[in-house]
Amino acid sequence: MMQVISLSSAGMKTVLKALQRPVLNLSAYQGKVQSIITDVRENGDAALMRFTKQFDGVDLDKIQVQKNTIVQAKTDIPSNLLTSIQFAIENIKKFQSENLDVSRKVQVLKGVECWSRVRPIESVGLYVPGGTAPLVSTVLMLAIPAKLAGVNRIALCTPPQKDGSIDAGILAACALTGIDEVYAVGGSQAIAALAYGTESIPKVAKIAGPGNAYVTAAKALVSIDPEGAAIDMLAGPSELLVIADETANPRFVAADLLSQAEHDTLSQVVLLTTSETIAEAVKVELRRQLATLPRKDIAEKALEGSCCVITETLEEAVELSNRYAPEHLSIQVLSPRKLVERIQNAGSIFLGPNATESVGDYCSGTNHVLPTSGFARTQSGVSVRTFQKTMSVQSLTRKGLCSLRENTTLLARTEGLEAHARAVDIRFQEMQ
Repeated sequence: MMQVISLSSAGMKTVLKALQRPVLNLSAYQGKVQSIITDVRENGDAALMRFTKQFDGVDLDKIQVQKNTIVQAKTDIPSNLLTSIQFAIENIKKFQSENLDVSRKVQVLKGVECWSRVRPIESVGLYVPGGTAPLVSTVLMLAIPAKLAGVNRIALCTPPQKDGSIDAGILAACALTGIDEVYAVGGSQAIAALAYGTESIPKVAKIAGPGNAYVTAAKALVSIDPEGAAIDMLAGPSELLVIADETANPRFVAADLLSQAEHDTLSQVVLLTTSETIAEAVKVELRRQLATLPRKDIAEKALEGSCCVITETLEEAVELSNRYAPEHLSIQVLSPRKLVERIQNAGSIFLGPNATESVGDYCSGTNHVLPTSGFARTQSGVSVRTFQKTMSVQSLTRKGLCSLRENTTLLARTEGLEAHARAVDIRFQEMQ
């Protein structure tokens, strides 16, 4: 069960130590992952099939899923699941459409006009974890922004089931989002295939999607190789921080904490509260709700590495939250909209008792592929912008160039770059 600490009694140093996340040392995985990447680069599909048999226990005769199988999946899943996926798609599209960049021209000076041109990344690879919990929702969170961004080619990799097939829910989500290039391969070998290409899987320019430590280590390695591929982010175990005052409902808070604790034994959940009564009530609720949870063992282990901190004020709670920079932040206080103005670092924020983190994972429209491990201090979650790039453009008249000449040439010569200065001056010689 999660430990309870008082900030005023224990002090900031002790609290920050308790808030340290479980260490995910990627260097411990990189040696093995590098050998897998090298094997895939050298042996292509043969290596993919060998690793799939070794790690997934599946003998594949082909890697790519047939397009008619993807379409057929829409009728293979229950009709109510199909409806729920369609419902989530519409909400995600509605929100993500607001992230489309619209460039506008700026007249910096008379005759000097600058603007941006937004272009989609030409090809992307999406990684969707499978295993014990096929993440149907992750298909939506990755495919919809990529499609809205205008990506020309989207390839999706996901581990096969024991019979060699792909989960029908994942395939149906692919069909509904317009993804028809799907490969039954997972793990670090899938990342290598997407980054460098094989006989069956053409190379992509960027890879997005969460995964285990091996997948994350592979993403790190291919992202620093000029011949590899860019990535969205390095994602670690899931996490949730809840800020609660005396008005919070302990049952809601406990349920939200468990919703993240059940992800992984390394997941971390944190409760910051100004009320000792709420802290104790949440502990009672955690025990009660945990008893009937199907993934009890996972959640229980995660709670052992989690904690509750009692603060004197909400201001202290906000300071701690900003220093922690959670992937998910739930604010369950009397006036959550006032408090959110002070939040600087978080992947996704949920305001009030009804905004459970679960809706962000599925249907509210926001994205659940978010920065973890404190990266919310500097990074954002996946959106349309993840799959786009921006080019700056400038257009100058002669008068515009004249207005920039003196300062441009002075700065260039100050830096010892005479050719830069002459590239400006020569144009005035031609104009005489």
